[in-house]
Amino acid sequence: MVGSSPVQAVLAAPGVRDRKVLAFKSDAHKGNKQDVASGLVHSILASTSPPQRSAFYVLDLAKVVDLFRAWRRALPDARPCYAVKCNPDPALLGALAALGAGFDCASRAEIEAVLALGVQPRDIVYANPCKPEAHLEYAAEVGVNLTTYDSEEEVAKVRRCHPACELLLRLKGPDGGGVRVDLGTKYGAHADEVVPLLRAAQRAGVGVAGVSFHVGSGASILAVYSGAIQAARAAFDAAAALGMPPMRVLDIGGGFVSGPTFDDAAAVINDALAQHFGDLPCVEVIGEPGRYFAETAFTLAARVIGKRTRGEVREYWIDDGLYGSLNCVIMDHYVPTPRPLASPRPGDKTYTSTVFGPTCDSFDTVVTGYQLPEMSVGDWLVFDDMGAYTTGAGSNFNGYATSDIKIYVAYSS
Repeated sequence: MVGSSPVQAVLAAPGVRDRKVLAFKSDAHKGNKQDVASGLVHSILASTSPPQRSAFYVLDLAKVVDLFRAWRRALPDARPCYAVKCNPDPALLGALAALGAGFDCASRAEIEAVLALGVQPRDIVYANPCKPEAHLEYAAEVGVNLTTYDSEEEVAKVRRCHPACELLLRLKGPDGGGVRVDLGTKYGAHADEVVPLLRAAQRAGVGVAGVSFHVGSGASILAVYSGAIQAARAAFDAAAALGMPPMRVLDIGGGFVSGPTFDDAAAVINDALAQHFGDLPCVEVIGEPGRYFAETAFTLAARVIGKRTRGEVREYWIDDGLYGSLNCVIMDHYVPTPRPLASPRPGDKTYTSTVFGPTCDSFDTVVTGYQLPEMSVGDWLVFDDMGAYTTGAGSNFNGYATSDIKIYVAYSS
């Protein structure tokens, strides 16, 4: 961003500059988040030719800039390395690269996507504790030289496929964080496994650069961060006791949710870092935020394609659903609260409504018992905060391809 504002850097970024960016001016005094999102959707529907007639997304780059600024204010000593798996849209990746983020990649395809935008290999963490050999060999070819591990078998694999790679020992996050998604059942070394895993790397001659952890997504009991950072320092000390070269990287993971909860989590993290790593000022702290940057930056507009009336109950079909980008309802515990794009008038009657996705499976039900005003085929429903684990995890079931859902790029001001 040298010599330019964050806005200029983002608009000139690879992945953004080759896309048409819709400028949208919102009234900060009268509008709110939903007003901005609805305004963007209205602008797209009014300006597209031929008219947009199927579900689409809006990515608001201004929101990404605001979130990056908020991260740097709250966690000034922790570089964000965006978790590509959360949402791999090239405009989002390019914007974050222009702002100074690094990247957490978990597969060859994710590494390729980031490198294609001009990101340097040194700015990528291959943050997958269990990697296919072919993917690891590709990382060696392109110079991605930092990865995570939590088993002796992974050490042997790294030595065989990418001996120049350095390791981050992935620790299991503490239990009891009240998380939305618990990753500790699948990944992370237990306390009694730390020393054996450090010794395994030492015997293999593979360098251990530091420690990583992930407390889980959306932690509500923030003391887990203190416990995780304390455990990380214990691992640093264990490596020093084994005579290993000093560790230099601490990866505090992801799962952060933007807003007041993030600020509270950052305060706990900063206190814990000062307490447990204050005497190691040379340690580089990074994080792996995914949903923090993606979730609130994307808005989904879905079109009503069918309707059935049964007494006072209304049933609607829309052209996205649980097999598409609304898979987040199942995969990520997203609670959909769709709202009509056309603002209801005061006093308009609402009806108990069901909203179905487009496929022929009855499981494909977005909401039931939900209050909506009377709608018609061709109307639009808006879903806010739809950027995390949505388009990247949908399927092509029943011929409805998630990849066909268009993403418009906008910049609200």
